[in-house]
Amino acid sequence: MAATDGERNLDTGQLEFSLDVPFPSPRDASIALRSLSPDREPRRSGISKHLALSGSTLTAKWSADEARILRVSVNSFLDHLTLVMETMEMFGLPETP
Repeated sequence: MAATDGERNLDTGQLEFSLDVPFPSPRDASIALRSLSPDREPRRSGISKHLALSGSTLTAKWSADEARILRVSVNSFLDHLTLVMETMEMFGLPETP
């Protein structure tokens, strides 16, 4: 489904993880981004998440203080991403005006 990368940033000591999710089209990726963007990480939780688009690829990047917090956030994101992709597949894309 996607390319992944995980490592510890030696400068900050934080764990970093990135996930690239390819979609069939830039429009599909944009719909997924808009669906997933409202789920921001709680403040002072020791983690940050950034979502971005590059063509038809959705990129998610995390930085966290602890592996446990990173794992919970990534798992939650993957659950939401799965739901978004299944919904897009089941109902199709909205018609363009």
